[in-house]
Amino acid sequence: MRSRWLWAAIAGWLAANIWTVLAAPAQLPFDWPARAGRSTVDVLIDVNLALLQILLLMGVVTLLTRRRPDPRLAARSPGRRRALWETFGLLGYGALGMTGGFFLAKAAGWHPFGLHLAGTIFGTNDAPAPAEVLAWAGYNLVVYAVIPLIYFRRRYSPLALGLKSTAPRNDLLVIVVVLALELAFQIYALKPGSLGLPLHQLLPGAALTFALYLAGAVLPAMVFVYMILIPRYLRLTGSAIATVLLGGLTYAGLHFWDAWTLFSSAETTVLSVIFVIFTYLGPGMFKSFLTLRTGNAWVHVWAYHAFAPHTLIDTPNIVGAFRLK
Repeated sequence: MRSRWLWAAIAGWLAANIWTVLAAPAQLPFDWPARAGRSTVDVLIDVNLALLQILLLMGVVTLLTRRRPDPRLAARSPGRRRALWETFGLLGYGALGMTGGFFLAKAAGWHPFGLHLAGTIFGTNDAPAPAEVLAWAGYNLVVYAVIPLIYFRRRYSPLALGLKSTAPRNDLLVIVVVLALELAFQIYALKPGSLGLPLHQLLPGAALTFALYLAGAVLPAMVFVYMILIPRYLRLTGSAIATVLLGGLTYAGLHFWDAWTLFSSAETTVLSVIFVIFTYLGPGMFKSFLTLRTGNAWVHVWAYHAFAPHTLIDTPNIVGAFRLK
């Protein structure tokens, strides 16, 4: 509780809540069919409850990993000077990747390429075409996963990159428990449309969703943030709290071009930035926390990304995009 990082995060979160209550319209202007008809206050309640749920999951993971040895994640990072150079170099490279994704997609008449496909989680009234879906997945996989992996794998061992487990049984326990809890929560709270699909759409749709989101969102996030940046954040800050927060902010930043964001005015720009943080800071923090506690960048992939939420929630989006019958 003495961490300045923690109190700065709490103050920022509260300030964003207060600003939204005082300055935002009664209903948010975003293309969110999944939240249609909900007021701004209702959505604020949702995002704060979601953060509380993530904090509770962190407590569960702490209990599950309390007896395993410290993975000593900072020791897997290079010295401070090189870690600083690699961190800012990768962040700059990521910014170029985001810029390239914006202009490439706009030139083709598509939604800008961020970490999420248009319609992810919230649905959309402007569904992507199959060509856009495939281009999004391919672009993100190459830019945020393949190229960084090739560069860093030549210089660091699988253990240093969090690709090798030091406690496989405990990792499996964490994956099973977190996945079960998250599936139960999302089914209860979100009532995903995939559960209402007929079997002949659900099975191929879920398989296609899993593959596309693994390529376009899950592996890019794993390599870019959790494999490479998290150990370097820990080395540079010396603080687990700072590392979790920076991991969450980096993950949120990769969603800056989400299809629902609006930048037509100062007000909509501020609202978009706030709700990108509201939506993705918590999940990004939890993925960072899983990586810190286990030292294994794969754990969050199976526990809290590939199956829940994406395969569970986004299968109807892919079924609609590819017109699976």
